[in-house]
Amino acid sequence: MAVTSRPETPLEWIEYLEGKLAEQSGRAQKYYTYYDSKEKVLAYAQEKFKEEFGGLFYEWRDNFCSLIVDSTSERMRVRGFRMGDSPDADKDAQEIWQRNYLDADSNAAHIAAMVAGVSYLIVWADENHEPIISPETAEEVIVQYKPGSRRELLAGMKKYRDDWGTEYCTLWTPTHVFTTTKGHEPYAKWEMPEYTENPLGVVPIVPMLNRARLRRREPYSDLHPIIPLQNAITKIAADAIVASEFAAYPQRVLAGIEIPEDANGNPIAPVNAAVDRMFLLEDTNARWGQFQAADLSNYVNLINMLVQHISTISRVPPHYFLINGGQAPSGESIQSAEAGLVAKARERMLHFGEAWESAIRLAFAVKGDPRADAWNAETIWDDPEYRSEGVRVDALVKLRQGLDVPAQQLWEDYGYTPSQIQRFEQMIKEERKDKLEQQRAMAAVTGAIGGSAPAGNGTKATDRQAPGNAGNVARLNNEIK
Repeated sequence: MAVTSRPETPLEWIEYLEGKLAEQSGRAQKYYTYYDSKEKVLAYAQEKFKEEFGGLFYEWRDNFCSLIVDSTSERMRVRGFRMGDSPDADKDAQEIWQRNYLDADSNAAHIAAMVAGVSYLIVWADENHEPIISPETAEEVIVQYKPGSRRELLAGMKKYRDDWGTEYCTLWTPTHVFTTTKGHEPYAKWEMPEYTENPLGVVPIVPMLNRARLRRREPYSDLHPIIPLQNAITKIAADAIVASEFAAYPQRVLAGIEIPEDANGNPIAPVNAAVDRMFLLEDTNARWGQFQAADLSNYVNLINMLVQHISTISRVPPHYFLINGGQAPSGESIQSAEAGLVAKARERMLHFGEAWESAIRLAFAVKGDPRADAWNAETIWDDPEYRSEGVRVDALVKLRQGLDVPAQQLWEDYGYTPSQIQRFEQMIKEERKDKLEQQRAMAAVTGAIGGSAPAGNGTKATDRQAPGNAGNVARLNNEIK
């Protein structure tokens, strides 16, 4: 897109960003097509092959693209946020998260970023001045960075169309927010934008970049290196199906007879491969025979090779693709097999976590909360590594016994949510209170019994310290404070 000068007016900015959005949206749609298994079939096939068999394979797909993305996204789940110096998950941040349905929508944002290379988080306020965090796709949102900056935004825009064809556009700058519409009539133009001040002082859009790079800012899709291999697999699988239709069975031959002809003297299918037909050949010596059936294992071996290449490039373990019978390893071998996938998930968590932290800070800015400047905020993630319950529990017990890791951290490592951990802590306090009451009651009973006992050696019963659990009572008192 050629640009002769920097946009100045809101309409100029909208026109400029609209052009950038069209380019970005075109790339995103290409990758979404493969993720949704709606790509054009037989990409590598010759035109004659397409003419003959295109109808047969119109809906044929042997697509691994969704597996590449989903196998990573399913290992990334946000549990909460730490804001400031507190070791506990922030309750207010969790409330913002839950109010915006981000337990589910966060996964959609991760998938969109890995498919299209980028997704976006728009942070604003609702009618009650509560923060809204809205995940958006690369097909509707675009941003412009400040010259020389990889973080600060000069402007951002969201454009979408309703079910009746009317287009809506919102343009954010650090100082103002502009809104406008465009009718569905041909050659319709944007209306003069209405505007309000931007109370946040920044463009409230957070790009969630997949594998952010220093050299180039263009979004990078996880499917970019996979698509050529996927096209090859689809084509070879189609070839195998055609071969199974015409050559995967012994073709019979009858030689030495007169070939039937139609009324015009033309041979009637002298060579027409089919399971219920035979080849007819004129020869002086009549004889029966058959050709050897085609060996389809070559197709299978070639597809397996390409799938292994996909596995290597994507870092998704081979057993996910059912290679070699799909037998999954066990024990320590599965940890080794999935090490690349786990490392890939952790890398994505690093980039996506930064985006979520920025969004949460903006959400606190909407509320006028000082945590808007909590630059030491931290995203709490689930452990992306799958382990058996026995192995996980054993590891956590060893951490507790050997390194004296606090119970709260172990609960978090196990995968409990901040809300569950808070309930655990409250339940423990209640249990300690109940135990304390029991200890106090027992102390009172044992004290009363001791006080009524005979004095014995001339010492007063009241001079003797009553037996019981006074030490335990003191300890429990301290624990629940």
